[in-house]
Amino acid sequence: MPLFEVETDSHILITWAEDEDAARAVVAEAYPNDEIARLTKRPRDTWVISKGALGLTSTANDPCAIARECLSRSSGDKVNAIRLYRMETGSDLEHARKAIESNMVMGW
Repeated sequence: MPLFEVETDSHILITWAEDEDAARAVVAEAYPNDEIARLTKRPRDTWVISKGALGLTSTANDPCAIARECLSRSSGDKVNAIRLYRMETGSDLEHARKAIESNMVMGW
């Protein structure tokens, strides 16, 4: 079964489907209010994200580990965790917010 990458206005989904129509149906069922911006059939049956391409090859500077540590030190207070993350990494406010919020969603 082919693997499809479907980008909507709010999400990027990776799903197996028989064809493009079936992939569109998966999106419609999961996110009925989203509009599909791009639908691509992947050339292989696996999805790989290169840590090197994302700049995550060094475990000493793992942004998720830093974000989780900041959340722990702030006892889950998002605003304080963002402030701590900015101090630790020198990141701008938007990057720090994304790092903290994405780790809050993952259940730090």
